[in-house]
Amino acid sequence: MLTGTDTPRCRDGFRPADQALLVPDLVGYWLTGIAATEVTNASTTGLLDPRTRTWDTDLLSRLDFPGSILAPLIEPGTRLGSLLPTVAAELRAPTSIEVVAVGSHDTASAVVAIPSTSDEVAYIRSGTWSLVGVELSSPVLTPEARTANFTNAGGVDGRTRFLKNVSGLWLLSESIRTWEAQSGDRISLPTLIAEAAAVREPVTTFDASDERFIDPGDIPSRIAEWCAEHTATPPATRAEFVRSILESLAEAYATTLRQATTLSGQHVEAVHIVGGGSENALLCQLTANRTGLTVLAGPTEATAIGNILIQARAQRIVTGSLESLRALVAQAFPPTRYLPESSSS
Repeated sequence: MLTGTDTPRCRDGFRPADQALLVPDLVGYWLTGIAATEVTNASTTGLLDPRTRTWDTDLLSRLDFPGSILAPLIEPGTRLGSLLPTVAAELRAPTSIEVVAVGSHDTASAVVAIPSTSDEVAYIRSGTWSLVGVELSSPVLTPEARTANFTNAGGVDGRTRFLKNVSGLWLLSESIRTWEAQSGDRISLPTLIAEAAAVREPVTTFDASDERFIDPGDIPSRIAEWCAEHTATPPATRAEFVRSILESLAEAYATTLRQATTLSGQHVEAVHIVGGGSENALLCQLTANRTGLTVLAGPTEATAIGNILIQARAQRIVTGSLESLRALVAQAFPPTRYLPESSSS
């Protein structure tokens, strides 16, 4: 929020805002002095009309929200402006340096860097948390989509990211944190994943979206608690816990992808996994097994790559459509391919 210095204070000591900016846009304002709101991040506020990609004035009126404090919307790739002289002096940089708006929602930039030129693909941005969805030319505004808790987030070049938030590798990292605290030993993640891959007996698949798994803490105990409530056999070893976590995530991915394709009507031939989860070979293979689709993993740093590509296109260093940019990504960062196997635990 930006406030005027001469604006009278409220009773709580704060001044009413003259302008509302999201964090990426605030950084742009500090650098250039220009207040604008990039549309992919604006779409996460719930105040944007997903059909027109403009502020929803009817909704703002119903909420009694002062739309006058919202900055003008800009699309990714907009050349926002040059560095302010004071900023340039502090950075010892020329004032000719331009600031370019990118897909400032990190997943918007990550989706730019999916290494595929086909539109018959789904994507999973897999990390601490996961976002699972498909890219569409228009939003899906059905009651069924709302009930299933899908969102129509803004994408680059007018695309819609029809997606749903899913749990992620938070479950694994919190489990490791718990075990290390209990034992006082450092745990090797590669060794743990290898041991989980070697588990041959079926393990319980739990509901990774259960709210008990959201907060930090002892995730293994919560998994055992879930198993007890559902008369399921709890994992007995660390390797079995890890296998259960990854199987459960893969099943959550598969379920969400089936929902996305059913609700959107989008045909999907392959799934791209980007982000840190793309480096987890076991998770990628289990996702292929449970979706029955080819999984293409990588790049890990998709958000940074997509960000750079939109800046480069704005400066005419590269040209073309999103598909052209993605072809460059596929050449520079060939994905690792995982084919479905006949069975999964």
